[in-house]
Amino acid sequence: MTGANSSPLRVAIAGLGTVGAGTLRVLRDNRDLLTQRCGRTIEVIAVSARDRKRDRGVDVAGIPWFDDAVAMAREAPADIFVELIGGSDGPARAACEAALSARRHVVTANKALIARHGVVLAKHAESVGVTLAYEAAVAGGIPIIKTLREGLAANRFTRVYGILNGTCNYILSTMRTSQRDFGNVLAEAQALGYAEADPSFDIDGIDTAHKLAILASLAFGTPVNFDAIHIEGIRHISLMDIHLAEELGYRIKLLGIAEMTDNGLQQRVHPCMVPLDAPIAHVEGAFNAVVCHGNFVNTIMQVGPGAGAGPTASAVVADIIDIARGRRTPTFTVPASELAEIPVSPMARHHGACYVRLIVVDRPGVFADVAAALRDNNISMEAVLQRGRRPGETVPVVLTTHESDEGAMRRTLEAIAALDAVTEPPRMIRIEPF
Repeated sequence: MTGANSSPLRVAIAGLGTVGAGTLRVLRDNRDLLTQRCGRTIEVIAVSARDRKRDRGVDVAGIPWFDDAVAMAREAPADIFVELIGGSDGPARAACEAALSARRHVVTANKALIARHGVVLAKHAESVGVTLAYEAAVAGGIPIIKTLREGLAANRFTRVYGILNGTCNYILSTMRTSQRDFGNVLAEAQALGYAEADPSFDIDGIDTAHKLAILASLAFGTPVNFDAIHIEGIRHISLMDIHLAEELGYRIKLLGIAEMTDNGLQQRVHPCMVPLDAPIAHVEGAFNAVVCHGNFVNTIMQVGPGAGAGPTASAVVADIIDIARGRRTPTFTVPASELAEIPVSPMARHHGACYVRLIVVDRPGVFADVAAALRDNNISMEAVLQRGRRPGETVPVVLTTHESDEGAMRRTLEAIAALDAVTEPPRMIRIEPF
């Protein structure tokens, strides 16, 4: 297919949820603009979803309907198969494989699918001469895939990190601004549609990890390796932590971080204490942000809406436009067969400073026991905060440490947790010196 092709580009869309319906609206509302920019019209010639009777806010009358997405991928005379079903396996994967086998281009917003099976699908696409595109899989309306793969292709990257889940960023931001606890704000996020009824993928860091795995592959030219990611969520973040972070000069963000270290590529998802003077500390609400460190461009940060019908559909259609124009780029910066294995740097080798919150019985000698656990593992304290005195009752104690090895910090926390005066598991948040 070339940019000179003037015949209509035929598109089949599987999945008519928020993003699928949004994609139909973009293709219809901006039809003339897209025709002008592509040099050809884009026609939706088939759709597939589970419930024909559901009102999706967009008219699908007159468009051939398939109950089976896999059958549509095989049989509909489409140039592009758009997969918006979701899930790393099942119908989504089967339909994409069927579309590739039929030599159809595939556009997807499915981060779980790309994080788990992206390399296999990319090799399949490249072997039959079609495109596998997934701009909408990471950071919604932010064009970060195109940025890493094309705009910053001249750079060698040392670090890529960001706020990759709008639900978590909304919860942490709202806890701080409204002075409400985690459970209360989560319930509000669910009521507003920012969080699912089962929010585990978001708040436990899985969604962020899917996206980080994709970014790491693009930035470092290595196969997507979801299983190499250390993952922690935000369930344990308290309003007390939010307050104390501000007092110490930080803001708490759930970040996905991929960086080259002396030990190899380290990929990690966890809450971070971010300095208040770091630009990413001020990305609030449901917005996403991605920061790239390249050896010639230095530091680039992109901020934008990370989800929602409009932003995500915009990214889906951007991929369709590239295909309509005949633009071809490797799926992961280089051909999938040329992705290089890079040693994995385990989380135990991470080196950094930490914030630790303890709940202890207020009695003489407790702090000496905590200090001994730190000393025995060669951990140096930077600061200590205690709010109030209640002899014989529990009080919060917060300490920050100088940089140390993760393994030593873990052993220290285990020793502290074993102390009789410590009544709750110690909570650690890593401090990132951005």
